[in-house]
Amino acid sequence: MIAKMPLCAAAIVALLAVRIGSAADAPSPQLVAATAARSVVKIYGAGGVRGLEAYQSGIILSPDGRIATVMSTVLDSEGIDCVLDDGRRFEATLVGVDLRRELAVLSIDATDLPAAVPAEERAAAGTRVLAVSNLFGVAVGDERASVQRGVIATVVPLEARRGAADAPYTGTVYVLDFTTNNPGSPGGAVVDSRGRLLGMIGKELRSSAGGIWLNYALPMDEVLAGCEAIAAGGGSPPLVAAAPPFDLGLLGIVLVPDLLDRTPPFVEAVLPGSAATRAGLASDDLLIAVGGRAVGSRTAAERAVGAIPAGDPVQLSVIRDGTVVDCDLGPRPAAAERSTPQEAAP
Repeated sequence: MIAKMPLCAAAIVALLAVRIGSAADAPSPQLVAATAARSVVKIYGAGGVRGLEAYQSGIILSPDGRIATVMSTVLDSEGIDCVLDDGRRFEATLVGVDLRRELAVLSIDATDLPAAVPAEERAAAGTRVLAVSNLFGVAVGDERASVQRGVIATVVPLEARRGAADAPYTGTVYVLDFTTNNPGSPGGAVVDSRGRLLGMIGKELRSSAGGIWLNYALPMDEVLAGCEAIAAGGGSPPLVAAAPPFDLGLLGIVLVPDLLDRTPPFVEAVLPGSAATRAGLASDDLLIAVGGRAVGSRTAAERAVGAIPAGDPVQLSVIRDGTVVDCDLGPRPAAAERSTPQEAAP
């Protein structure tokens, strides 16, 4: 019968048959979502104040317990808990971090885990995707991670800021047309309609150009490159506990006196014309993180800055009026670069 049809009609029939066959072979969205959720873990650690949630998401990369997630203050905890899709709980070890991509690799003592399957190539704009993460921390125990559906709007270099500081990563990202980068979502998975892992949801950022919140994911080839660098030892975190305390006065920071065993690192004053003044640090700021590492005391803050190599940027996070503010103080001076003390600005 097809042979008697006009050529164009026969071609249309053949095309429809191919499409129907492809649709029949494709997994259902429900199956894709369930499979993707099994490779997403719920991560709990340090935090708990406004703007610094104590939870985020992660992706199982290998059956032997390697997990990729974002580098954040959540991981600066003596105990990092990872809860799998089936409710099993493991204590994770921080293998290392990639500062440029703001990635971290964790390891748990487990085998035969449902690892995600990365896509072989990058996706294009217009690709339909699912985002799987523990957004807002709504899932606990064996409750399944949340699933959102949308489209990759564009694939562009990242130009964004976090507070007053530029994001360190400037490579290509997937910009998504739906709200994915919520508290708890960073580290979650973005998969295509066949369940192939395309990327990892990034941290909350604002566009440098328009100031709008970005919904984006880091492409999987960048994630894997960062994880390989960490595994090779190129991204190990500095040993803060073994670092010598750094004189924060060299940056123009005067903290409150260390009267208790763990005196909170409140800024008492800043020195005029100093790096702290230029970065916008102010009196009564509470220092909570140095380079993404949580600090809970004056001593911890001094050692965290001491662990930063001389010449590398010093990026601080403080709480001011209930809001987290990031400050970039520029390169860390050498400890020997001491100057005559100035009067502290009130």
